[in-house]
Amino acid sequence: MNTTIRELLSKLGNLPVAVDQLADDADLYTAGLSSFASVQLMLGLEDAFDIEFPDNLLNRKSFASIAAIEATVEQIIAGRKVA
Repeated sequence: MNTTIRELLSKLGNLPVAVDQLADDADLYTAGLSSFASVQLMLGLEDAFDIEFPDNLLNRKSFASIAAIEATVEQIIAGRKVA
């Protein structure tokens, strides 16, 4: 999952730094992630993992770092399995 997130971030994030140089807990907004790019990333994640982000997870915190994105995607997948 981490590799897929990093690939999508590299492709859609428009970051001025190399994604492979970022720690999992690095602040993506400090690294240059824009609001527009976070929406593009969300759409890419939805396609890649066959999920849909609920409104309550559409916030800056969910996309703050690679680790946060991974935790958010895992939460959505876990919720889908319960439903």
